[in-house]
Amino acid sequence: MGFLLNEEQTMLRESALAFIAEQSPVAQQRALRDGAAPLGYNPALWQQAVELGWPIAALPENAGGLAVGYAGLGAIFELMGRHLAALPLLSHSVLAAELLLQVTDAAQQARWWPLLAAGDERLALALDESQHHWPRPLKTTAERQADGWLLQGEKAFVIDGVDARWLLVAAQVAGESAPALFIVDGTAAGVAVTPLHLADSRNHARVTLQAVQLPADARLALPDAAAALDHALDCARSCLAAEAYGMAREVLERTVAYLKERVQFDVAIGSFQALQHRMARLYCEVEMLDSCVRAALAAIDTRSPELPQLASLAKARANDLCTTLLNEAVQLHGGIGVTDEFDLGLFLKRARVIGQTLGDSLYHRERYARLKGF
Repeated sequence: MGFLLNEEQTMLRESALAFIAEQSPVAQQRALRDGAAPLGYNPALWQQAVELGWPIAALPENAGGLAVGYAGLGAIFELMGRHLAALPLLSHSVLAAELLLQVTDAAQQARWWPLLAAGDERLALALDESQHHWPRPLKTTAERQADGWLLQGEKAFVIDGVDARWLLVAAQVAGESAPALFIVDGTAAGVAVTPLHLADSRNHARVTLQAVQLPADARLALPDAAAALDHALDCARSCLAAEAYGMAREVLERTVAYLKERVQFDVAIGSFQALQHRMARLYCEVEMLDSCVRAALAAIDTRSPELPQLASLAKARANDLCTTLLNEAVQLHGGIGVTDEFDLGLFLKRARVIGQTLGDSLYHRERYARLKGF
């Protein structure tokens, strides 16, 4: 089961499996939630992941990365999904990294690329301006001034935005059709970061920008900011789908094990044909999601022009399957499935948030149809 990996990617996955299983089991996520962890993750755990090279796993060698590709990084996201490991990997190492890698200015490369590997000054993308993911049009504006830029606006849903040292803010410049991207100090005057309390107890924030003054070089030098943003989002959607796949596989296996153990009418309920049919259908759906996710991750590594379609396909199927499978799992577990003491609820809550992050099923079906010319 899982992704087809080369030798380097397999080694990365095996080390990640041992690390996550030991340092970040599902019980760790429960402890973070019950302790109301302000960052939604353990900073010490993040630092250990940095030392293992996870933030630079997919980066090319010329940017100081390990160059194992998104097949390798996707395997880490799969394991994070299986164990509900909370780490700011998506925001820092995918969304921000993919945007900064496309910067053409040598001075900006020298300034920002090392931060991706260091990991102590986290970066986060501030894009969405409503409860639903819709990258454009943008209401946040950037006004040219003699000595730089003036930013005004509000971002409603910033992944890992709480305590992020740098924010990559998408804004609209008057007279330009494509969005522009600016790097903003998260502690600068006029920047207000408010934690959002979502079902999965992870790190999300609302960011308000009130007359934020930026230097002239704060705008990222991107040859095509719209294309860069779309590419970064598709990479992140593919990784989120990989995390959802990991959750789906884990929940399926836990449910099958429960059906073999739970006895009713003196027999294991897994022997009932009606339940076997339901599990067989879910197994097929998980296998199809596996194929969709691997295709999307491979498209990133091969720079395939079909990445947008494949990323939307994987994300839509991941959203749908997580909803269906978690609902079925709760029902098949009976009364225990709805108790807070049972881990299944933690998977369900994370799945619900993933389903709305970077596009729900309706968004991606519409996008897929549009990209296919329908």
